[in-house]
Amino acid sequence: MIRTFVLLVFLCLVGVFQVESHEVQSVMLGDSVTLDSGVSEVQLKDEIEWRFDNSRIVNAINLGNPKYDDERFRDRLKLERNGSLTITDTRTTDTGVYKFSTIINNKELLKTFSVTVYAPVPVPVISSVISQCSSSSETSSSPTCVVQCSVMDVFRVNLSWYRGISVLSSISVSDLSISLSLPLEVEYQDNNTYRCVVSNPVSNQTKHVCITDLCRLCTDEVSFCESTEAVIRLAGTALVSLAAAAAFIVLVYDIRSRRAEMERQQTHSAGSDTIKQE
Repeated sequence: MIRTFVLLVFLCLVGVFQVESHEVQSVMLGDSVTLDSGVSEVQLKDEIEWRFDNSRIVNAINLGNPKYDDERFRDRLKLERNGSLTITDTRTTDTGVYKFSTIINNKELLKTFSVTVYAPVPVPVISSVISQCSSSSETSSSPTCVVQCSVMDVFRVNLSWYRGISVLSSISVSDLSISLSLPLEVEYQDNNTYRCVVSNPVSNQTKHVCITDLCRLCTDEVSFCESTEAVIRLAGTALVSLAAAAAFIVLVYDIRSRRAEMERQQTHSAGSDTIKQE
């Protein structure tokens, strides 16, 4: 025990004792973020170093004449007077691990930051699955409808269905930029309020759903919407037929009228000739 205590004292005296801490930061694409060193300006009397994914990006002695070594951050880094680092105009490629190190009172201070840069999430798209009509008489006493919420090319987001304030289902994606879809089965003419929410730590978008706008009642064999379409097609055909019949009647009437007029003119002409001969 005594030997261990003596060893710790010795390590502190020679300056190799380490103090470490870790922070997690989330930032919106294009915004600025400051990684706080957690120390004051008067404490910094030795070399300061910042690394990104094990590559040195900033180096300074007593805060004087800092050197910015990584071209990926050209004109986007600023070393503050307390050793904190500000990154401006953030990009998704800035996502990673940043390490701050210096010596304070013969102790090496190490501070690590896990930074993730997020793009704003898109507005989700709501659609019906395959068909706006579905029949589920075998599984439910009431007809049901399946609607789907989708987002395209997203990175580290969460997609969720809500009824009121209750989460019904959820799906997430981490490191890959992919498209997500989340189906939801509801009853026809459901009066509850549904919404689909896509979110990440810095932004979110919500799409509200009107079930009666997306879903149509279905029967055993022929769906309501198919029946409606059939009625509309039948009505259209009937209107066309009526219009054709009306046109035919008008044409026949016109022909008969012209024929009668011609006969009257011929009769009148014949009578005039008879009077002249007398």
